[in-house]
Amino acid sequence: MGLLPATLLTRHSNIFYIVSMQGRRNQKCDPPGEFETLVLMAVLRLGNNAYGMRIHQEIEDRAGRRSSYGALYTTLDRLEHKGYVSSSVGEPTPERGGRAKKFFKVDNMGKAALRQSYRATQRMAEGIEPLLGGVL
Repeated sequence: MGLLPATLLTRHSNIFYIVSMQGRRNQKCDPPGEFETLVLMAVLRLGNNAYGMRIHQEIEDRAGRRSSYGALYTTLDRLEHKGYVSSSVGEPTPERGGRAKKFFKVDNMGKAALRQSYRATQRMAEGIEPLLGGVL
């Protein structure tokens, strides 16, 4: 089979790119999973003080959800890859043996995904209390 002419290949590539970019613009955010939602909420609540140990503690205290630090950092990496959070490294501290803390913040895309997930949960929860035996 012979090679395709460069003009034909370029034309098809351009069409694919245009269709692909239009599809992205109309797409909603990828909804976060349950643990991702808890992590996003914790980071949002903690504001400028959102680093690993504090995020872990916030989730455990408020949601009663236990997890490993490995699961937390894997989730934070995934959220950062999705564009939902960003991170920065603080100054090294003597209490940490000269190591610096990695701080996280929820970006606009993460807020949009969290808002979308929160609204869907609210809509699904409407009227469910009687089915569960009363007010929770």
